[in-house]
Amino acid sequence: MHRTTRIKITELNPHLMCALCGGYFIDATTIVECLHSFCKTCIVRYLETNKYCPMCDVQVHKTRPLLSIRSDKTLQDIVYKLVPGLFKDEMKRRRDFYAAYPMAEGECQPGGHPRAGSATGRGSASPSSCPPVPNGSNEDRGEVSEQDKGNLADDEIVSLSIEFYEGTREEKKGTIENGDLEKEKKNGVRFLRCPAAMTVMHLAKFLRNKMDVPSKYKVEVLYEDEPLREYYTLMDIAYIYPWRRNGPLPLKYRVQPACKRLKLSQPATSECTNTSGASECESVSDKAHSPATLPAT
Repeated sequence: MHRTTRIKITELNPHLMCALCGGYFIDATTIVECLHSFCKTCIVRYLETNKYCPMCDVQVHKTRPLLSIRSDKTLQDIVYKLVPGLFKDEMKRRRDFYAAYPMAEGECQPGGHPRAGSATGRGSASPSSCPPVPNGSNEDRGEVSEQDKGNLADDEIVSLSIEFYEGTREEKKGTIENGDLEKEKKNGVRFLRCPAAMTVMHLAKFLRNKMDVPSKYKVEVLYEDEPLREYYTLMDIAYIYPWRRNGPLPLKYRVQPACKRLKLSQPATSECTNTSGASECESVSDKAHSPATLPAT
């Protein structure tokens, strides 16, 4: 069976932290030769005087080591999503830096790179490699919000839509005409605003109480056609599934009979072979002959 385990962020720290500065990756950059990653400013500053990887001593490049490093956007996105508040704090540092040190067009800022260096306090690079500030991206200047980046905070409010699950798309097409399907979909959709830290279990409880679902039925929440685990938060769903935040988080629900444990019924006159079975049989026989269960004469 498919098993899911939850691990602590501290167990992932060795894969998310720069070996040069000891902090989480900022502008993660990977050496092509050995695939070791560092902060961009850290590795650029290090390669000014060294031509070998600081972790494995592999030669990066004989004459121009900066040609053998590449920005690793995927790794940086993972770090921003796994470390709460890191992206927000980094954007604030960059905005504060450029507010304190406004640069004219064509003038190079100290620090080597607008996203690292002076804004983060992580070293400096040569002025010849510095791009002018106005030509940098919005993220370089710290003008990108967590919503634009696709990141969520625990206290952020998420808009979601919830509707009844009627089967797969192919099944619905076979039973309902296209026009009726769209009409039915619009009429059955409800919209909610919930904290990003809310779990699927809490959402299912809310739906149960709202619709007065009996306890013998269970409420299951789905994303498209896939059931969601009870401990998933809305933040987890936003990171796991391809929701681009261009609309409410589309969720569905269905009501199913709750699974009951099968009980092995034993006749009252059956003989018991072990002690545990004997106690059960005695209790069954006692209940069978108790005055409460006998019909009144």
